[in-house]
Amino acid sequence: MPARTVFVSSTGVFDGSGSARPITERDQPEPTSMRSRGLLDGERAAVEIFDATIVRPAGIYGPGREYLLRTVRAGVAVEHARRTNRIHETDLVRTLEMLLRMPEPPRLLHAVDESPAPLGDVVTFIARELGVEVPPDIASAEPGGFVYDGTLLRSMLGRLDYPTYREGYVAMIAGSAA
Repeated sequence: MPARTVFVSSTGVFDGSGSARPITERDQPEPTSMRSRGLLDGERAAVEIFDATIVRPAGIYGPGREYLLRTVRAGVAVEHARRTNRIHETDLVRTLEMLLRMPEPPRLLHAVDESPAPLGDVVTFIARELGVEVPPDIASAEPGGFVYDGTLLRSMLGRLDYPTYREGYVAMIAGSAA
């Protein structure tokens, strides 16, 4: 058995209509979809077999992970009110390295930046940076999605290289223009 196993899961273990209240590592997922049940089953197996530490990143983005940039450039409609979270891949890698090196890592960690935001805020920011139209809104009766609390991560890792989506997407856009 390896000295330490870190299982990279997903905040996708939480599904359903969402919650405006920030979800912490103390909250228990109640999966309803096959995907979220599979993620939670994977977490449980990793803990049972390898005594793993679980990391749940949200919305990983960075060079090569440019889905939202492509969506905005193409003008694809999105649900503006949807609550979202994300983490730049650089900060996720720093998180994984820290968990592998620290003497006693937490059993579970949400890997999210400091700025959960409605998806409309994020795509509006990206559109302005790209100089394109803001994608249309797919309005829904209730805003879905979750907000995840990243306090534990920041207490251990310190300042993120990309503390909000603004710094991360500015760097990505600048890198793609080079």
